[in-house]
Amino acid sequence: MEHSDNKPYKYAVHHSEEEGKKIRKRIWLMFWVLLAITTIEVLLGIFWKEIGVSWGAVKMTFIVMTVIKAFFIVSEYMHLKHENSALKNTIIIPYVMFALYLLYHILTEGVYSEMLEKWLW
Repeated sequence: MEHSDNKPYKYAVHHSEEEGKKIRKRIWLMFWVLLAITTIEVLLGIFWKEIGVSWGAVKMTFIVMTVIKAFFIVSEYMHLKHENSALKNTIIIPYVMFALYLLYHILTEGVYSEMLEKWLW
């Protein structure tokens, strides 16, 4: 296929000004959502003792909020939301399985360390 500089590239995306405004509005919305989540994480990290929250609850909150941020980044900025389901599953399923694998080891090793501690003392 020949490519000439005077012909427009047939796969180039051309948006109207109205569509461009919608896209920019969506990008700014995602920016503010991610900034709000990050701000909550930072403030919680600074003031968790004054609020009276346990460190375990703080860690779980960090994990949940980080997963939410990762979802927004992957779906919006990496455009995974717009892909077909086979590609989404190809990307997401290995990460979910790895997370479940890690969770299994965390739970089993945590129980093992408690049992070992009781047995030794």
